[in-house]
Amino acid sequence: MKMRQKKGFVMREVCGENVLIGEGVETVDFNRIVRFNGTASFLWQKAAEQGDFTAESLADALSAEYQIDHDTAVRDTEKLLAGWQKEGLLL
Repeated sequence: MKMRQKKGFVMREVCGENVLIGEGVETVDFNRIVRFNGTASFLWQKAAEQGDFTAESLADALSAEYQIDHDTAVRDTEKLLAGWQKEGLLL
């Protein structure tokens, strides 16, 4: 299933931490900050680069970057994307 990041979210570094914050009208109801670890930051950037993405396409990038087996990358990516969907970060 193809997904896309919801507009209006920007990743920033704050006090050495990568955080995702909502900016603009699209995120007016989003009143929290989401903290990303290194892997989540990497995948957020890859998703932005890809535009329309799938768990599989992000898992390919994850597996290549971190030299982990593909099945583990797919499982971890699917879990992360499910959390992002629950938070309303994806379309």
